[in-house]
Amino acid sequence: MKLGTVAITGAAGNIGSVVREALRREAARLILLDRAPLRPEAENEDVRTVDLSDATAVESALAGADRVLHLGGVPDEAPLRDLLEVNVLGTHHVLEAARRAGIERVVLASSNRVTGFYAAGHHTGPHEPVRPDGLYGVSKVAVEALGQLYADKFGLSVICLRIGSFEHRPTGRRHLATWLSPRDAIGYIRAALTAPPSTRFATVYAVSANTRRFWELPDPTVLAYTPIDDAELHARDIPGTDLPTDPAAPQAGPYALPEFTLKHLRR
Repeated sequence: MKLGTVAITGAAGNIGSVVREALRREAARLILLDRAPLRPEAENEDVRTVDLSDATAVESALAGADRVLHLGGVPDEAPLRDLLEVNVLGTHHVLEAARRAGIERVVLASSNRVTGFYAAGHHTGPHEPVRPDGLYGVSKVAVEALGQLYADKFGLSVICLRIGSFEHRPTGRRHLATWLSPRDAIGYIRAALTAPPSTRFATVYAVSANTRRFWELPDPTVLAYTPIDDAELHARDIPGTDLPTDPAAPQAGPYALPEFTLKHLRR
């Protein structure tokens, strides 16, 4: 399936920058949105400085898009007010703009952190109840819920990717389970953008083929991508990887500690 015109929010971010470079060779046109100023790097790129809190600006920027990849938002733990304003309200503006414009597909960047309190010894699937490890995880639960609402109520085709630890190479013990390589990130995103229109709503974990992963890989009937990379190939370069992992410890690791969230709560 041809990509047509793809709009990418958060195009200046770590994932957005990698995906932009990959998709510019495949899309007829890229509409690149970010709060940070961008410069076009190819003839088929259209860059726009947009704040996701501005619903009118978002709707205008997405005009003419066939598909939307929504990566924009606060990427980690923060005060709940900030997460609601950017992650939740911003996602609502993107989905509402897509509804009004009749856009074929919206791919939402969710996070593995929506299930961070499951035990490391538990192989977690996308249909199990959410167990967010912090306020950021809560905001991504709301993002997924908005996607489900717009699919059920308005007929949008929405795919939520629960993104793993996106790094060029794994650098810590937790990454041996959670790593998402750039190559696999591009593969998941391409598959989500081009999944059949009959895929009304789906949630999948976007993680590399790590031997120690916590999460189920996607059912190929839901998302036709099989990851390639395995963090285990880098294990010898990471200290402590020969130590056993406590199967009862939270998958989120340090993100599950109270201290990680307490500093963002009102005193």
